[in-house]
Amino acid sequence: MMRMGWQIVLTHGNGPQVGFILRRSELARHELHEVPLDYCGADTQGAIGYMFQRAMRNEINTRLRAGTWPQDAPPVSPVTTVTQTLVDIHDPAFQNPSKPIGSFMDEATAKARAEREGWHVVEDAGRGWRRVVPSPLPRETIERDAIRALIDQGFFVICSGGGGVPVVREPDGSLKGVEAVIDKDLAGATLAASLRADLFLISTAVEKVALNYNKPDQRWLNHLTVTEAQEYLRQGHFLKGSMAPKITAVINFLQAVPSSRAIITDPPNITRSLDGAAGTLIVSG
Repeated sequence: MMRMGWQIVLTHGNGPQVGFILRRSELARHELHEVPLDYCGADTQGAIGYMFQRAMRNEINTRLRAGTWPQDAPPVSPVTTVTQTLVDIHDPAFQNPSKPIGSFMDEATAKARAEREGWHVVEDAGRGWRRVVPSPLPRETIERDAIRALIDQGFFVICSGGGGVPVVREPDGSLKGVEAVIDKDLAGATLAASLRADLFLISTAVEKVALNYNKPDQRWLNHLTVTEAQEYLRQGHFLKGSMAPKITAVINFLQAVPSSRAIITDPPNITRSLDGAAGTLIVSG
């Protein structure tokens, strides 16, 4: 996409990595203080951003040496921005924590930690007990102006990792980190809309969106309008922990920037999807 002239802002998930940090923290809690959840998110943004920066620089350098980088396309410098995402402290999610994080525990341990540390805990699908935290809606990307400035200077920007570090605004205007998890797709849509992006592209595990996924009457979708997407979502075609947040994110983006478009596809088909030869294209209407 960069070789084709696209200016790219890359967002990403961090679920497994946050889980690893929490687990290490729990195992070492007899010697070291545990890591707060907002700091876990910040840690993973830096580590995953480093991975992307190094990989992208190495790939660009390889292509420059091989002479396969376009002469009229300047080399692009990747940069990572640790990103905060504003949420509303009055969001209903804070009254109904639902996102499981951290290690599995037996019931007695879970309830003891809930009593001692003010956690919310639930039994998770017969596998044990886990802590649950709120998953509030993203309202604003705090570093939006910095991201815009970096794009304008030609940087490849990596940001909003894991949906961004959730923060709330105090009455005096200061920001405070909160123990919560933001959906990465919804946060990506919020950022894309604020930047007035030409394209919101979600890269996932399947080439296209499907109706009746993994059922005998499964049907792949090449094209969707926002109205169709809303109806299919209402009918329950998209699973809550899978395609539903992606479709919701696309709907939010296109309602905010109706002149733009969105694509959902898998990594090998990103280039083909830009030409309409793969993926699911979603437009306003």
